[in-house]
Amino acid sequence: MLEALGLTVGASTVYRAMLDHPDHGVAELAAHCGLSPSEVHAALDELGRRALVRASAERPGRVRAVGPEIGLADLIAEQEAELAERQAQLAASKAAVTRLVADRAEQRSAHGERLLGADAIVDRLERMSREAITEVLGCRSGVQRPGDLVAGRATDAGLLARGVVLRSLYPDAVRHQPHAAHYAHWLLGLGGEVRTAPTIPQRIVIVDRTQALVPIDPEDTRKGALHVTEPGILDALLSLYEQAWNTAVPLGAHTPDDPATGLTPTERELLRLLGTGLTDDTAAQRLNISARTIGRHMASIMERLGATSRFEAGIKAAQRGWL
Repeated sequence: MLEALGLTVGASTVYRAMLDHPDHGVAELAAHCGLSPSEVHAALDELGRRALVRASAERPGRVRAVGPEIGLADLIAEQEAELAERQAQLAASKAAVTRLVADRAEQRSAHGERLLGADAIVDRLERMSREAITEVLGCRSGVQRPGDLVAGRATDAGLLARGVVLRSLYPDAVRHQPHAAHYAHWLLGLGGEVRTAPTIPQRIVIVDRTQALVPIDPEDTRKGALHVTEPGILDALLSLYEQAWNTAVPLGAHTPDDPATGLTPTERELLRLLGTGLTDDTAAQRLNISARTIGRHMASIMERLGATSRFEAGIKAAQRGWL
């Protein structure tokens, strides 16, 4: 029990024995406590440092135990003083952190904070996830790498466990990527919402409609991200997201061909992109598929149109109202 006050077991045992048997010397204390004389001497030294024993006025050369109402009260007072000092240090540390956060907030621009480097982006995403209360909206454009999906599993599971609405928008290409499709179905199983579309907006995360993270350069997300809290910018991002979400197809639902043309949504979007003058590589990047897949889609479309060239296919598609 006295160990809670910082005494060793030996010192505590010897102190109790001295209180119960004030006439015992070292030999008697050793026999009573089951200790060696050297261990008793060590305990007495410790008790002396803690002012729990003092020289006896009645028996010169002997020591006596100081009553617990005095000695132990002094120990408690010491611990209370140490606790007060630690609390003061903690308060000072909290104040320093608060000042640091405030200083960083003042350095942010009115439109958002630039985050440079993958570590800074990951840290901010983790903080935003912890702060989420109602919903997290995400566009996961580009190729879904297995490592990125694994890293996000705990965060997504934690959000859904807290009752946060999680809406994830993927490109149609994930339906043909086993690891990405498996992850998306895993999200569905936990209560998340997942939809796909031939083309989706740039990579984006919106939390509680009050803050968002977008890439500084949509063509190269490694350049960094912008943390946005400006209401006007958030409204624009939310409008873009909702438009994309409302035209996307829920994962697990069948994506029907256009009954009038027989085109799949990806083929129709491909014709639209190529019709604006984009190259195969650029269109492939927008659709998150390979240039070889673009070639297969175009070969299928040309066959259905009875065209021998892409130029002819474009004319016939326009004539049929496919564009």
